[in-house]
Amino acid sequence: MINIAIVEDDGKYMQQLCEFVKQYTEENKEIINIETFLDGDDIVYEYKAVYDIIFMDIQMKIMDGMKAAQNIRKMDENVILIFITNMAQYAIQGYSVNAMDFVLKPVSYFAFSEELAKAIRRLKERTRAYLMIKQEAGMLRLDVSQITYIESQGHKIFIHTEKGIYKMIETMKNMEQQLVKHRFSRCNNCYLVNLKYVENIQQNMVTVAGEKLQISRSRKKGFMDDITDFVGGEVI
Repeated sequence: MINIAIVEDDGKYMQQLCEFVKQYTEENKEIINIETFLDGDDIVYEYKAVYDIIFMDIQMKIMDGMKAAQNIRKMDENVILIFITNMAQYAIQGYSVNAMDFVLKPVSYFAFSEELAKAIRRLKERTRAYLMIKQEAGMLRLDVSQITYIESQGHKIFIHTEKGIYKMIETMKNMEQQLVKHRFSRCNNCYLVNLKYVENIQQNMVTVAGEKLQISRSRKKGFMDDITDFVGGEVI
């Protein structure tokens, strides 16, 4: 199922866009769920990173689409954003929030369906998996491929990524259960390593994205077996 949000303060356009999506699903046999919002403030408030595609009007009364998109990008780097506007110069600003494209009003079904098809193709080309982590600002959807390793300190988990470190309350056991299928392995009780970031192993130390982590005696055989299997898989 593909989850789409439509953010539009004009009821006439909202209804039209919903009808366009329904027409597209019938013609292309896609399963699409639609949620609608009447203002940028509505979707940003308690935002949940569950949408695959967001069609966003730019000019709205309380929170305009550009401001809403900026807020959404703080919580969701992966959702596909498509702006809807009657003024092309506004759409140029979309590059600052990594918008895929824009559709000019009045919106034709042909133009809309072309953008929707392009967005769905992009979704299907992705082989990404995501981890939902709770932050003060709400739920954050994190691309698993960006995680270098996970560190356990007491009841806290620190998720090390290419862009920074995220903290959450979770157990290492639960994290391992979620990520083992994505080629993560424990080098000791405190570290869960993304094997694609392993750069070097010397004696009882593994270098992961430039950081040296201890390999414990009890975990060494299993970790080395996972590394061997991973490298073999990559070569094939």
